[in-house]
Parts: sequence; structure tokens; C-alpha cells
Amino acid sequence: MIDFEKDRFEEILQAGLKELSLSVTDEEMEKMSRFGESIIVTNRSFNLTRILSMDEMAIKHFVDSLSCLLIEFPKELKVIDVGTGAGFPGIPLAICCPNWSIVLLDSLRKRLDFLDQIREELQLANTSTIHVRAEDAGKDDAHREQYDLVVSRAVASLPILLEFCGPLTKVGARFLAMKGQDWKDEVEISGRACKVLGLEIEEIVPFSLPFEMGERRIIVFRKIEPTPRRYPRRAGIPSKQPL
Repeated sequence: MIDFEKDRFEEILQAGLKELSLSVTDEEMEKMSRFGESIIVTNRSFNLTRILSMDEMAIKHFVDSLSCLLIEFPKELKVIDVGTGAGFPGIPLAICCPNWSIVLLDSLRKRLDFLDQIREELQLANTSTIHVRAEDAGKDDAHREQYDLVVSRAVASLPILLEFCGPLTKVGARFLAMKGQDWKDEVEISGRACKVLGLEIEEIVPFSLPFEMGERRIIVFRKIEPTPRRYPRRAGIPSKQPL
């Protein structure tokens, strides 16, 4: 059974952020530690993540999530984290960007119950959760083309992810796909999805996770025109028949 090592977690997280020229306040660090500890404790009865060592958790979950802040954004944004899972990148971003309004979307109620508890414990008034599949959210006018920023990490290959996230993105706004080493292959097969859904690649932000924990790319898409109403297709279809 793994115990949470607060000092080690904070030391590695601080050093990892410094390598990317990012930083957090003492209060933000304390909240991230409490979040990390809650993941370790909850993972004993419910599988939230396979990454449980202090070093890997600090870098592969928290630093990776906060790498979004390598990109410049307005101070206030309406954001949705699609397929948030254990709360990445949404919770670290909510901690460090209190003026952002962040919706955490996931299809598994048990994960969202955990995140609702975290929101309450950490007093993250700028977050909310939604229990729905991305395809259904994209057809709902309460969410369709309503977000200034859509983010997604470790959810699906790019052609599928574009159909999940493109319909949620406002025209003129951005979608960030957080990708690992297979990013180039995914970009090469996503041209049709971009064209059909009204998106284009604005930039690709490369960075290395500290302590040689992997190469990453943030693929930044700009929504240039409305997504046709027939997309997203019915739940399950994008994964079975990617654009």
C-alpha cells in the first residue's frame, strides 16, 4: 500500500514546474498536495490512476496538466475538461487559475463523485462537474459551442477527440489536445476531421517532461467556423468510425 509523501511530492513538483519556467504559490501547492493525497487514499478502493509514485504523480499528472499554462490566455475563461478522469488537467488548472470557470466532464459517475468531494474540500468554487458522454454534451445547446477553451488529455486518438471536443468549442476559441509520443501520426490522420468540424491547427507546443519522463506536445486548434449540426454523431460512433 502506497502512502502519500508530502515533502517528496512538493519537492519534485516545485522542481518540475521550475524546469518549465512555471511556478505556484504556497497556497496552490498546499491544495495540490491535498489533491494528490486524496488520489492515493481513494485509489485503495477505486482505481483512479496507475501512476502512484510521488515523482511520477508530480510530473506526469500535475506538471503535465499545468503545461497548458505555457500558452498565453486571457485572465477569465469558460473552460471544459473533456474526459477529466481523476481530474487532470482540470483540477490543477482550477487551483492555479481561480478566474477560470472550469467544467469537468466525464462519463463515469464514480469519478465525478470523487471530484465533487475534492471541489468541496479544496473550496474550488470555480469548478463544476457534468456526468455525460462528450457526444451528448456536444449536441446539447447548453454546451455546444459555449466554451472559450476546451482541453483534453489521454482520452482518445486525435480524429475521435476532435469530434468530441470541436462541437463544444466556440467559433474563434481554442481546443488543446495534450499528446505524447504518437502525436505526429495522429496529426497526419486528422486532416479530414479538422475540415469537417471547422477547426485548424494554430500551433504545436513542444516540451519535455522534467526528469526525462517523456516528450509531450500540446496541439492547439482554433475553431474557424461552426460545426455542422450533424456532428458529433451518436454516442459510440466517433470511436467506431473516426472521421
